[in-house]
Amino acid sequence: MNEVIQFFGDIIAGELDIYVITFTLVSVMVVLLFLSFPMVVPLAVGALIGLIHFSQVDPEVLIQQMVTGISPNALIAVPMFILAADIMTRGHTAYNLLGLIQAFVGHLRGGLPITTCISCTLFGSVSGSTQATVVSVGQIMRPKLLQAGYKDSFVMALIINASDIAFLIPPSIGLILYGTLANASVGELFIAGIGPGIVLTGFFAIYSYLYSAKHADSISLVEETNTAEKIEAIKKAILPLGFPALIIGGIYSGVVTPTEAASFAVLYAIIVECVFYRILGVKDICDAALSTGLITAVVFVLVGVGQAFSWYISFEQIPQDLLAPLDLSSASPEYILFVIALAFFVGCMFVDSLVVLLILTPIFMPIVNAAGLDPILVGVLITLQMAIGSATPPFGCDIFTAIAIFERPYLEVIRGTLPFFLILLFMSALLIFFPSIALLPRDILFG
Repeated sequence: MNEVIQFFGDIIAGELDIYVITFTLVSVMVVLLFLSFPMVVPLAVGALIGLIHFSQVDPEVLIQQMVTGISPNALIAVPMFILAADIMTRGHTAYNLLGLIQAFVGHLRGGLPITTCISCTLFGSVSGSTQATVVSVGQIMRPKLLQAGYKDSFVMALIINASDIAFLIPPSIGLILYGTLANASVGELFIAGIGPGIVLTGFFAIYSYLYSAKHADSISLVEETNTAEKIEAIKKAILPLGFPALIIGGIYSGVVTPTEAASFAVLYAIIVECVFYRILGVKDICDAALSTGLITAVVFVLVGVGQAFSWYISFEQIPQDLLAPLDLSSASPEYILFVIALAFFVGCMFVDSLVVLLILTPIFMPIVNAAGLDPILVGVLITLQMAIGSATPPFGCDIFTAIAIFERPYLEVIRGTLPFFLILLFMSALLIFFPSIALLPRDILFG
């Protein structure tokens, strides 16, 4: 009892002890979260209490670190890709990509869910947003899947988890932020994410086929399209397929940087949707720009405050002291990668994945560098955990997006997620033990 009293006495007195500081910061942040404050408030208040109460550091440092957090040039790509995704979501890009894939595989056993998987991958390669993929692909494919006889629990779980492949396929906002935090090449991260994204799409497609074969009696097949319809679908999809060619081809060839590719993506989206498809007008572009501004403001405030909080805990060497019992300095690469994956996986289950990325990346990067691990591999593994967290209860953001879009209750939305969750965990294990899945394309393209 005396030890407990002494512990809380140290908190009140501001005694500088690693466990006292950690307990105080965690307690304050948890209380503020339960009081329904947005995540940016607990982060800012936690850093402010640490600076003033424990470290007696000028609070102006907090503002300096916030500005530092949003200063890297690579972050300019974030609002550009968000705007491009918004424009394409409002237009016909997703519809035409779906039409192309369904024309060739829709009539096969499991063709409709396989179409959904591949469409999510392709749309992720032009939007970089999981939530935009849930909205665009989900609104088109869910009615078709239900009409064919698939259970709604399977359909919603498929859409939510397949949409998270957008985290891995460039242009991924998660990869951009990680590259900024870890001082890693965003171009290399983009290329390294393609391999795991394709493999994951294949796993989802295989499960979709097996599920369809098991429930063959209740699921009807779609009529096969003829040659003329296939050609027409190809014509309609040529322009949307120019997005990944522009981004990946431009970065790989060295013609453009990721930031420049993002700017060209916005211009290309406007030309495709406004000039060629003639779906959107000036008002639609203005609405998309306003929406992008609001989302970007939220993201950048979060990035700035996350940088300030990460700077404080690094200043007090809290991560080093807390991770010392794990003895990661002499551990094998696989063990270090497992610890990193587990930390991000657990964090993303309860907190927004971008917040977890901002807090944990600066903690683990010194360990990654000391162990000689490839930061590109670590970035892809971390981004995969962000994808898992976005679709995993209790607080996956894509779950709540599906609730809002499909107007279904929480328990019904998450009912069919377990098989996809196991596939994602298996993909994480493959990345840890077979890193060439991510690194081989990077090594080939970047020499």
